[in-house]
Amino acid sequence: MTDEDASNSQPLRRRVVEWSDPAVLARAGHGLDGLGFLRKLMAGELPPPPLIALLGIDLVSAEPGRVTMRMMAGEHHYNPLGTVHGGAVASLLDSVMGCAVHSTLPQGRSFTTLEIKVNYLRAVTTASGPLTAVGEVVHSGRRQAVAEARLSDGADRLCATASSTCLLLDVPARDRPEPEVVDPVLAPWTRIS
Repeated sequence: MTDEDASNSQPLRRRVVEWSDPAVLARAGHGLDGLGFLRKLMAGELPPPPLIALLGIDLVSAEPGRVTMRMMAGEHHYNPLGTVHGGAVASLLDSVMGCAVHSTLPQGRSFTTLEIKVNYLRAVTTASGPLTAVGEVVHSGRRQAVAEARLSDGADRLCATASSTCLLLDVPARDRPEPEVVDPVLAPWTRIS
């Protein structure tokens, strides 16, 4: 039996992923400050972003400037060498650093990653246990923020570190939710939509 015969005779594994409309999530996010948005995600009041659902990342905690996420390494994350693909690790680290930056932003502000650097220190496999990523903002200015992250395995061994620079942006007016109109005579009992 050749390697090709062996690989063709193995049953295929299957994984089903569902996600919500990302445009709905983006609109909801534009109406909240960053920390409020993350807390609604954690509470299940908003659906996870599609990539987070695809990778199986859980948002564990969020406080101003610090976010923790967890991911169970699975075969669906593997590269051809039998370890978790570096891109899956980088996506987890990018997500946790971006969310740490987002947690500091007021309503009407957003961000995008300008650059990311990842140092891979230890191979990750399904035997690594739950992967925990902690992201922290180390600098935040008017136009840019810098964050760092650490990724540990289930035995609390450091597997990777990362740093990121994010561009801070104003949410375009067309993407912001309509402000609520309050009748000054009837307030606070009645709100006019």
